[in-house]
Amino acid sequence: MRDGNAVSFKRSIMVETTPFDEMYNPDGSVREPYRALAGWLAEQPDKALALMQADAEAIFRKLGITFAVYGSEEGTEKVIPFDVIPRIIAANEWRKLSKGIEQRVKALNAFLYDIYHRQEILKAGRVPEKLILNNAAFCPQMMGLDPAKGVYAHIIGVDIVRVGPDEFYVLEDNLRTPSGVSYMLEDREAMMLLAPDLFHRSKVAPVETYPENLRRTLESVAPDGFKGRSPNIAVLTPGIYNSAYFEHSFLADQMGAQLCEGPDLFVDGGKVYMRTTTGPEQVDVIYRRIDDDFLDPLTFRPDSMLGVPGLFDAYRAGNVTLVNAPGTGIADDKAVYTYVPDIIEFYLGEKALLQNVPTYNCTDPDQRAWVLENIADLVVKEVHGSGGYGMMVGPTASEEMHAEFRRKIEARPDNYIVQPTLNLSTCPTHINGDVAPRHVDLRPYVLVGDEVRITPGGLTRVALKKGSLVVNSSQGGGTKDTWVLED
Repeated sequence: MRDGNAVSFKRSIMVETTPFDEMYNPDGSVREPYRALAGWLAEQPDKALALMQADAEAIFRKLGITFAVYGSEEGTEKVIPFDVIPRIIAANEWRKLSKGIEQRVKALNAFLYDIYHRQEILKAGRVPEKLILNNAAFCPQMMGLDPAKGVYAHIIGVDIVRVGPDEFYVLEDNLRTPSGVSYMLEDREAMMLLAPDLFHRSKVAPVETYPENLRRTLESVAPDGFKGRSPNIAVLTPGIYNSAYFEHSFLADQMGAQLCEGPDLFVDGGKVYMRTTTGPEQVDVIYRRIDDDFLDPLTFRPDSMLGVPGLFDAYRAGNVTLVNAPGTGIADDKAVYTYVPDIIEFYLGEKALLQNVPTYNCTDPDQRAWVLENIADLVVKEVHGSGGYGMMVGPTASEEMHAEFRRKIEARPDNYIVQPTLNLSTCPTHINGDVAPRHVDLRPYVLVGDEVRITPGGLTRVALKKGSLVVNSSQGGGTKDTWVLED
C-alpha cells in the first residue's frame, strides 16, 4: 500500500473478533449453502467420519498422492492430509469470484505483454521502473517476443481468502508454475467414492473436466505447422525428487501427454523433438514445471541439467510454445502484487472487482518504522518466497522471531512485504474424531488460451493446527474438496 490507508485498514480488520464461520451464522443457525451438509453430518454415526478419514488416507497412499518436505527429519515424502468435510461456496458467491478472477488474469497478461514490449505502464509512472527492470523475475530475453496468441500466463492460480460474508481478498497471484490442481481433482474423486449420498443432496459443479480443458487450452496456443495431426504436448518435469512430481505425472496421464525430463528432448534445426522408441517426434507445446533459470543452459543457467539446450531459440523462432512463458514471474512478484489494482485500471479501464490485501512498503521510511514497531501484529513475507517458507505470522511467532525479522527488514527492506494478519474464515473440519472450525483459503485455477476457463471452486487449503493461519501442506496444512453449488 502506498499511502496512509494501511494503518486504518489494520485497525478495522485486525481487531480481536471471532472469524467468519462459513457454515454457521452468529446466532448458531446454519447458513444456506451448508444446510444439506449439516443434515448429513447430524446423521453420521460415531466414528463414521474417522473411518472415512482412514479410507481417504489409504486411497491417497495407494495412489501415491504425496508431497516432499524439504529438510524434514521424518522423511521426504508424506501423504497429503485430506479432510472429509467439504467446503461449500454458493452459486452467487462463485459468480462474484469468477468475474473478479477473469478480470485479474486478463489484466496480468496485458501487463506482461506491455512489460516485454513498449512498457507504457512504466512510462506512465503507474508502476515504478526500478521495481520491474531490477527485479530478479524480469527476463530480458523475452523483450520483443510475441508468444502464441499473445498469451504469457496460460495456467494461473489465484489465492483468495475470505474474512466476511461478502469480503474476499486476493492474497497472491501464481503465474509461474502453480501447483495443487491434482489434489483438487483427487479430493473430488475421493469424496465421490466415500460420500456418494452427500452428493445426491446437492447440485455440485463438476471439476473433473479440468484435464480436458487443460489440453484444449494447450492445443489452442500451439504454433502453426502441425497440419494433418494433433499438436504434440509434453509435460517437462525436473524428475521424481521434485515435491510436485505426482502432479506432473498425473496431469500428463490425464491429458494423454508425454511426461519428459530434459534429456528426453533435444533441438534440431530450430525445432524441439522427443526421443521415442520409434524415432524422434516433434513437440509443439511444452507444459514446463521447471523454473526459468533451468529451462535452457545455453540461454539461462549454464550448469542446468534439467533443461534442453537450444530450447529458448526454438521458442523465439515460434516453433514451440512454452507454458507458462518465461518471465511471467514478474507479474506474481509480491512487490508487484501491490500494484495489481492499478494494473487492472490501466489496461482494462475498470476498478478491481477483487481487492488486494493492503500491503506495507518497507522501502518507505515512515511505513518501515511503523512496521518495525508493530511487527508482532503483522505478517511478513519474502518477495520471492513460496510454500509458507520465508514468512512470519507475527501473532503466533516468538519474540526472537520478531527480532530476527526486524533485522532482516532493516537489512533488506526491498526483499519483504508486510500485511495485516487477516482473520481468515473457518470451515468445519474433522479433527481427531471431532468436528471443529479451522482456517481456510482457496486457490481457483484459471486456463487462458483461445478463451478463459475457470474451474468451479479450486483447491481449498486448511490449517489443521488450532489457531494456525498457515495452510501450506509443508507447514502442517491439508486440503478439502471445494463444492460450488449450481443454481
